[in-house]
Amino acid sequence: MWPQVREGVSKIIDPAKLRWISWSHFEADECGSLNEWLAIAPHAQPACAMVGALVSVNDFCGRESRVLGPQDALITGKYRFRYYPTPQLPHGWDAGVLFEETQRTLFCSDLFHQSHDVEPLTSSDIIQRCRTTLTEFQASPLANYVPYTRNTQIILEGLASLAPATLAVMHGSSFSGNCNQALLDLATVMKEVLDHPSYIFPTEKTLAELKGVAS
Repeated sequence: MWPQVREGVSKIIDPAKLRWISWSHFEADECGSLNEWLAIAPHAQPACAMVGALVSVNDFCGRESRVLGPQDALITGKYRFRYYPTPQLPHGWDAGVLFEETQRTLFCSDLFHQSHDVEPLTSSDIIQRCRTTLTEFQASPLANYVPYTRNTQIILEGLASLAPATLAVMHGSSFSGNCNQALLDLATVMKEVLDHPSYIFPTEKTLAELKGVAS
């Protein structure tokens, strides 16, 4: 998809003038084209969490990343992007999100994932779509792609406290409306769909049989 994205970006800014390239977590659909962007933007610098920089990014691209700590800001002129770490949400040790403070846009990565071909931006409810997608994923080989942890609700409540005006969603429609409530509703949906055992270890013996052997 890189040629299509590059074409879209070029309608807004000359890609060669890009200064910062950032994403949520190290994964092919987040930053798989990083080296292609760096090749056409000689002054650009990757910007990511310390974990991402140390574990993956610096070796992957051969260029030193700017490490973003909690609430560090990227200033791009009239826009100000504030970084918030969100470990394991949507997934990945290195996960985090950017909140653009002047327009109050939260870049959500995989949060609010909606399947199928939907409109680019909506003010209608996206929570039910997200619930459907998470439920379908949990019943498929892609189960557990969003781990539910003790920090999940805390993180989502924290993001809600930012009171974003727009949720910029990577998979599905972005949302303009009551975004803080949408984030709180997402916390409820994730708990209901994801917070229960969903893994069966492939063993020939049951736990009771193994205990019998041990005794």
